[in-house]
Amino acid sequence: MDDLPELGCYGLAGHSASPRDLLGEVAEAEAMGLGAVFLSERFNTKDAAVLAGAAAAAGDRIGIATAATNHNTRHPLVTATFATTMHRMTGGRFALGLGRGFDMLFDVMGLRRVTQAQLNDFIGIMRRLWRGEAVAGHDGPAGSYPYLSQDSTFREDIPVMLMAIGERTLEFAGRVADGVVLHTFFTDQTLARAVSSIRRGAAAAGRDPASVRVWSVLATVGDHLDEEVRLRKLAGRLATYLQGYGDLLVRVNRWDPADLARFRADDLVDGYPGAFDALATPDELRHLAGLLPQEWLEAAATGSPERCARRVLAQFDAGADSVVLHGATPAELAPILDAYRAVRPADRFEGLPRNPGRARAGDS
Repeated sequence: MDDLPELGCYGLAGHSASPRDLLGEVAEAEAMGLGAVFLSERFNTKDAAVLAGAAAAAGDRIGIATAATNHNTRHPLVTATFATTMHRMTGGRFALGLGRGFDMLFDVMGLRRVTQAQLNDFIGIMRRLWRGEAVAGHDGPAGSYPYLSQDSTFREDIPVMLMAIGERTLEFAGRVADGVVLHTFFTDQTLARAVSSIRRGAAAAGRDPASVRVWSVLATVGDHLDEEVRLRKLAGRLATYLQGYGDLLVRVNRWDPADLARFRADDLVDGYPGAFDALATPDELRHLAGLLPQEWLEAAATGSPERCARRVLAQFDAGADSVVLHGATPAELAPILDAYRAVRPADRFEGLPRNPGRARAGDS
């Protein structure tokens, strides 16, 4: 079966109490030809470093990326060691993906909120350590470190990816990152604007804009799944995002904020005790689907496998280099991948690297 380096999936999509399931998912994703597996982190049973090591053991070809971990939850030397270990263990198929995370969570954890200045400083520290440099007397936005060093013989070329939503963060990612992972439920117009922001940031920094690999993230919920699963992956997932950062998602999509206000004022939504995609009952999910504007739910791949495949192609037409098929396991994606292969412009992706953080043909 031909590989599809332009497509990826998330491991343990959504909530999972059984991290061991990742082993089978990665093996299946690789056998189906998916190019990369992305690993999100939750502070329960989804530690990014453990999952990345498991993914490396389960696959021989598939690219692996954290999408995302937060730089402020580990010491820089620990993160640098994690990335170097994965880089060598996978023969260069690993990318370190970082995100800003949630301010309220860091507040209750007693950690500083993440800023662009911190990320820029932290990425610089990582790259210096991977080049075999010692970092001495460092005092910057990422912290104060008397002495950091891995190995003076290191010449590790490890891509760094950033997760980004807003325009300023997208431009920043274009300036400093090797790859960018966008957010689920972007309209095609929002995706095009996001890609433009990334390319603009890269050009302003004197970089080749095409050297930054941009991954769109497309909620992929085919009608071959049963109703409750579709509701949870679509209305439940979008409603969960709106709980956490609805204002930002509505703003970047240029949706009507009055619709968000009505959603928040609903008796079910107001004061709900947790994440909808994890806790909501089938009746609650149906209620949520009725609250959300249809336009918002259409920023996804839904319907028949053939329709989902066309939505994937539309992501490339909007400017994405690659697409994460979000919220679905490899088994759930199987009929969609079959339909996609029938319409895939193969020449467009020839030589695309396995490492999801690399845009250049010929790289590992």
